Amino acid sequence: MTDKDDARRTVELAAISGAHGISGEVRLKLFGEGVEALSAHKSFIVRDTGAVLTLKKVRSDNKGGAVARFAECSTRNDAEKMRGTVITVSQDALPALEDGEYYHADLIGLAAVTDAGDALGEVIAVENFGATDIVEIRKEPPPAKGTKTFMVPMTRDAVLEWDDTKLVINADFAND
Repeated sequence: MTDKDDARRTVELAAISGAHGISGEVRLKLFGEGVEALSAHKSFIVRDTGAVLTLKKVRSDNKGGAVARFAECSTRNDAEKMRGTVITVSQDALPALEDGEYYHADLIGLAAVTDAGDALGEVIAVENFGATDIVEIRKEPPPAKGTKTFMVPMTRDAVLEWDDTKLVINADFAND
């Protein structure tokens, strides 16, 4: 399995944004469904190192984030060193997806084509600015002038279908 395949088999749930208190607790910025989804897991994989963090407890911070204690972090200094750490879980540890659902990691790296079969490029990111997910596509080949990427909303009108190899985009949404 390649590194890219490994990354696509994990899902980012949170990032450590700093220390909380003096006893090793950390503040978490949540990426998923909230504290309940996070508390369903006993351990997490650190995205950049593959190290394992064991969850001792987690609670809401009542501001959209969470406060957690990990077995491997017992002092404020430990917690401060963890700032910026992204924690993930294996996709196998998550519930099965419903029809039409996806993990962002599953879309990144897919070839993007129009419904007419014209190659557009590769999905390089999935963002969400509040209304819906937006896929960012790097144009292939990159143009000599102008933008090198474009964005398409992840809606039924714009993205007609996807599978393990490609994302099919309505040609009306393709940026020429």
